[in-house]
Amino acid sequence: MTIQQITPHTLQNRTVHRALLDNGMVVLTVENAAADIVAARLYIRAGGRYEPLEQAGLSHLLSAVITKGTEQLSSQEIAERVESVGASLGADAAPDYCLLSLKTVSADFPEMLALLGELVRSPSFPVEEVELERRLALQGIRSMQEQPFAVANTQLRQILYRNHPYAMPSLGTEATVAELDREALQRYHQTYFRPDNSVISIVGRISPDDAIALVDRVFGDWQAPQFNGQPLPLPHLSLPPVLPQPERAVTVQDTQQAIVMLGYLAASVQEADHIALKLLNTYLGNGLSSRLFVELREKRGLAYDVSAFYPTRLDTSHFVMYIGTAPENAAIALEGLHHEVDRLHRELLTPEELQTAKNKLLGQYALGKQSNAQIAQIFGWYETLNLGVDFDEQFQQSVAAVTAEDIQQAIQRYLTQPYVSLVGPESATDLAATVAVGSV
Repeated sequence: MTIQQITPHTLQNRTVHRALLDNGMVVLTVENAAADIVAARLYIRAGGRYEPLEQAGLSHLLSAVITKGTEQLSSQEIAERVESVGASLGADAAPDYCLLSLKTVSADFPEMLALLGELVRSPSFPVEEVELERRLALQGIRSMQEQPFAVANTQLRQILYRNHPYAMPSLGTEATVAELDREALQRYHQTYFRPDNSVISIVGRISPDDAIALVDRVFGDWQAPQFNGQPLPLPHLSLPPVLPQPERAVTVQDTQQAIVMLGYLAASVQEADHIALKLLNTYLGNGLSSRLFVELREKRGLAYDVSAFYPTRLDTSHFVMYIGTAPENAAIALEGLHHEVDRLHRELLTPEELQTAKNKLLGQYALGKQSNAQIAQIFGWYETLNLGVDFDEQFQQSVAAVTAEDIQQAIQRYLTQPYVSLVGPESATDLAATVAVGSV
């Protein structure tokens, strides 16, 4: 065995066992015998945040190709192995991580985990598969350029983040993806896909001891790249600071509706205001009873679609309110969004509004931890973000403790200097661009 330590964490109705292999790989496991299913999530600390700007889309391309061949198996052979036992196996990329996902019945889990290990450790990146997926990515990029919401969202991120990798679309751009090739994938894989940069989370009908021993068998001899007998250090990320420089960005597009976005730089997942802003996002934009939906769609009839989002990020995040509206209403819709922010600076959420937001957020959080796959996903994600598995309880306790004053203070810290992104017909964007939405 090559296991340094195993630590149990008892969280409400489940125990998470955390093990650290000698090679630096973290193993999380939860036994859940309710169904004869085992789910695994293998996280790599890679993703868009780790891409050079000129190689934006590299993580997405790697995730599309990593399951298409190994040194021993072809794409067809991999697909047949997975389908023959009715398992599911896939890969994905996000701004702060890359992820491989596995789900199968417990009897087939050892075989499928061994396959997952082969995919992660020795992908072959076949040239023809790389080229196929690269062309598909370019088609996806061109398709998104025809979608007003996607254009507005990309435009907003670019003015928010400028030279930070978060500015780039996950698919990349036509210019960056056109230059990606097999060698770029190999370098990226060799740099970041290593045991001391990985977290595997396993949940289902398997004991913690068996799960950890199985991971040790598949991954225990995996080693980080060496130099003079020592592991090479991971690259030091020298990311540019994200500083407030509010501006407007306008794209004229002959569309049936105008997209209006009001965005702000916001707290990372590590900052104290993160929970307060999650509650604010729930209050403003979550569901048919949310503030923006009721005020701007139901009462004023301004919106086809209206909501808010605040993604969880390792670095500076962003808080966005958006509305899809008739072109002739673009200016008044932008004024409506800004009015809601201004009101929040002046007025506290009522006790009823605050409790409703808490109930909704905690209810959805609980619903997101029902299946083995969901549980594996969330604990692996917390570990990858350096929050630890105990964050599961801390999150719920922190939500319960947030006051209306906490939310208003977060608003006054972050929702002050708006960035504006507009997409729509020229008449709509010209009029909306004249609306004053200065700092609150």
